Amino acid sequence: MKTAIVALLAGSAAAFAPASVNKASTQLSLSLDDMAGSTAPVKNFDPLDLATSGSEETLLWYRAAELKHSRVAMLATTGYMVQASGVHFPGMLSSDVSFESLSQMNPFDAWEAVPLAGKAQIIGTIFIAELQTESKGTHYTKGGPLPEIVFPSFDFSGVNPDTLEKKRCRELNNGRLAMIAIMSYISACNIPGSVPLLSGNPWFP
Repeated sequence: MKTAIVALLAGSAAAFAPASVNKASTQLSLSLDDMAGSTAPVKNFDPLDLATSGSEETLLWYRAAELKHSRVAMLATTGYMVQASGVHFPGMLSSDVSFESLSQMNPFDAWEAVPLAGKAQIIGTIFIAELQTESKGTHYTKGGPLPEIVFPSFDFSGVNPDTLEKKRCRELNNGRLAMIAIMSYISACNIPGSVPLLSGNPWFP
């Protein structure tokens, strides 16, 4: 399942439908305060002031990138913990590589053990999913909706707007934490002692 983490880099996986944004303009009239994800205790954490580093389109691109990486990180973190607890697919990935053997490797070694044909399928699936989200209707940098799920599509049109807004904020906040988590997991696996809180944990040999 650690190898499945790589497959999740399709960025289009989503828990909730995207928020609509106002039509972009040539001036930066949109700010972080106007977007989902500004919640307590740390509202708009932007120490590098990236939100004002470009146009409104740039800010919308940043938010889409954050949203995609958040969703991928949540899936990757969950997948890592499931496999680290001893759960994996049965059988063989290929004629000479079993899922059990992959589950005993760190993520980088597991990816290296995947046959070339398997890597090509993973990368191809990522490309198709990304192409669909980036070419669907009005682009999000031009006022269209933020990237949504590809396989399958969910309809949240019947959800109360206030409830949906809360869920969008939770999705972003959980995704931000998951990005920190998965990077910590990978660091702990490959650089012993790099994450003191995970030292000695059997999940990170």
